Amino acid sequence: MEVTLKITKEQVQGRVHVTVFHLRGWLDAQSEELLLASARDSYNEGSRYLLLDLAEVDTLTSAGMRAMQKVYKLYTPAEEHFKVARVKLCNAPPQVYHVLGITGFLQNIPNYETQQAAVDSFGE
Repeated sequence: MEVTLKITKEQVQGRVHVTVFHLRGWLDAQSEELLLASARDSYNEGSRYLLLDLAEVDTLTSAGMRAMQKVYKLYTPAEEHFKVARVKLCNAPPQVYHVLGITGFLQNIPNYETQQAAVDSFGE
């Protein structure tokens, strides 16, 4: 089990250009700043749609959810909150999906079963 967080970045073209972060390891207080810094860097480089691939996330803590919420706020203009999802999730393992579901997190940031389904949903 990978305790540290590793992020692999990929650019995918769907209806819109999507940046995909493949996360591996623990998304917690130790890795919160890494996710935020990576998201800020991509945003400053012009990315406006972000997909977080959670397939290899072993552990998600409240600090990890806080980090994802901050990324959501970074990518989503205030006037678009609850209208357009510019940050989405995919491939959440059952234990991570359960945590996201019981906390109500998925009400703002949708999760898709596959990366392709998530990429196709951007720009709808």
